Amino acid sequence: MLLYVLKRLVMLTPVFLAMSAVVFMIVHLVPGDPIDHMLQIGATPERRAELVASYGLDRPLALQYVTWLGHVFSGDLGEAIILKRPVSQLIAANLPYSVALGGLALLFSTVVGAALGALAAYFADTAFDRAVMATILVGSTLPNFWLGLLMILIFAVQLGWFPVSGARSWDAIVLPVLTIGLGGVALIARVTRAALVDAWRQDFVVLLHAKGLGRGAIFARHLLRHALAPVVTILGLKIGWVLGGAVTIEYVFARPGLGSLLITSLAQRDYPVVQGCLLMLGAGVLLGTFLGDLAQAAIDPRVRDRLS
Repeated sequence: MLLYVLKRLVMLTPVFLAMSAVVFMIVHLVPGDPIDHMLQIGATPERRAELVASYGLDRPLALQYVTWLGHVFSGDLGEAIILKRPVSQLIAANLPYSVALGGLALLFSTVVGAALGALAAYFADTAFDRAVMATILVGSTLPNFWLGLLMILIFAVQLGWFPVSGARSWDAIVLPVLTIGLGGVALIARVTRAALVDAWRQDFVVLLHAKGLGRGAIFARHLLRHALAPVVTILGLKIGWVLGGAVTIEYVFARPGLGSLLITSLAQRDYPVVQGCLLMLGAGVLLGTFLGDLAQAAIDPRVRDRLS
């Protein structure tokens, strides 16, 4: 297993380098720069050139990228140009809010999605199965930001059950969690159902029937384990999806977090902060993929044997 882990880490290294290059180029190719937000009205071109040179923005992009990447590997994400604070401090202050929101949304989508998928598989090809699949299919097509605004209108404004925005109380996280989590329920439910229906067609199920086991016992004690591998893989990928989905939802609900920090910094063209936030979101996707692979290898030895 240790050899498998090391090989997976080696394989992720070029992916991380490619991701960092894409992040850097996208940020710097966006029109405008942070100097525009720092200059006072009537500032001379000489003052602008002085500020550009002081932040190293006059150097070639390739040299800027190599310098930035070297600082990243040493644990230094740079200093925010507008806020005048280390980027690592800004991320550390906002990351717990995003992790809490994403973790709860992932837990909600996993529990609800797996339960609906298991029920749909148990009652496969019935009216209940078709109703569940149709409902979650419609739900998966709703944009997160639109669903968030709808929840604010119904549950916060009209019913007054939850706060409209902010993160000052525990119940302020309920609507954002539901908004993000409902989008993941559909995928997990479909994957769970497909895995269980496929497992139900395997030869060992006939043998279990011959031994006298009932449908419910076979389903609960044997088939659910066979559905774990694809579901675990999806959950690993969902870690990055949830953190990415939190970007817009944090802004809709005016919550602190990486999303709000990223959108604010984008408006200001604060390159170091935007790069740091995008790098963290990308690292979340890679981490989720890595953890999903490890969990799948732990469940199914054939997976790790292929890379051993």
